[in-house]
Amino acid sequence: MQFNENCLIEIFIEVDDFCQAFEKWEHQKFTTSSLNWKSRLSQSEALSILIFYHHSGYKCFEYYYDRMVFSNLKSYFPTIVTHKHFLSLIPKCFELMYLFAQWKSAQSQRNGIYYVDSKRLPVCHNKRIKSNKVFKNIAQSGKSSMGWFYGLKIHLVINNFGEIVSFLLTSANFSDNNKNVLHTLLDDLQGHCYGDKGYLSKLFEHFYLSGLKIVTKVRKNMKNKLLPLQEKYHLMRRGIIESVNDILMTVCDIEHTRHRSPQNAMTHMIGAIAAYAFLKNKPTVIMKNLIA
Repeated sequence: MQFNENCLIEIFIEVDDFCQAFEKWEHQKFTTSSLNWKSRLSQSEALSILIFYHHSGYKCFEYYYDRMVFSNLKSYFPTIVTHKHFLSLIPKCFELMYLFAQWKSAQSQRNGIYYVDSKRLPVCHNKRIKSNKVFKNIAQSGKSSMGWFYGLKIHLVINNFGEIVSFLLTSANFSDNNKNVLHTLLDDLQGHCYGDKGYLSKLFEHFYLSGLKIVTKVRKNMKNKLLPLQEKYHLMRRGIIESVNDILMTVCDIEHTRHRSPQNAMTHMIGAIAAYAFLKNKPTVIMKNLIA
């Protein structure tokens, strides 16, 4: 299978710069490293391999590692380790992977037009819920538009260019309008944020006074209200975030129900978020000036 050399190089350069900056910051704040990294393969190389997996086209990490990384990419990673050794390094990558994904999200444009939604991340088939031990005390049962599932949720905020502005990983029983979820996702944003009815919240006034207006459709038992054409236009194009979720699932392979380790699973999920940031063609909503 062929690979995109430019994409791999771009990922490694950004990851390596980030790791060096983090190491420098950590050295200034603490006397010892918190990551306890012991391998001839560097942290930036390990993160690059994990992120590039989501661009490789493979749906099985073991096949990807043995057939691409360990053979075709050996010249790019001269200190490559065995697959078994690499699996032991993945839990140590979670902290840096999360920080890197948040750093990439922080670089997304803040232009005042945002879309919010959540995506379900089942960790097993519903018939195996009672026998699943991997995510015990981590995953929970939750309900989405597709029915009940057992697992986690990824909460996303994107801009109209399809860039992920902020994200949060929770268990499945967290509602979309949960107070802590909304504060984490939206506290630093100003402008307009468009979501479905699940984002109707008592925090509307709080965010409005902070400079962010949450725009949603109303429920059947609520009084209808007129919207300015600009807000109506963007609300009708809220489906852009569904397109982002679809790309995360089909291209970046964020959803997987055969994980054997919760730490490896969450590193994989956050790696998909980081990998999405390197995609060149993202869904976009064209800005229009409409007269109200």
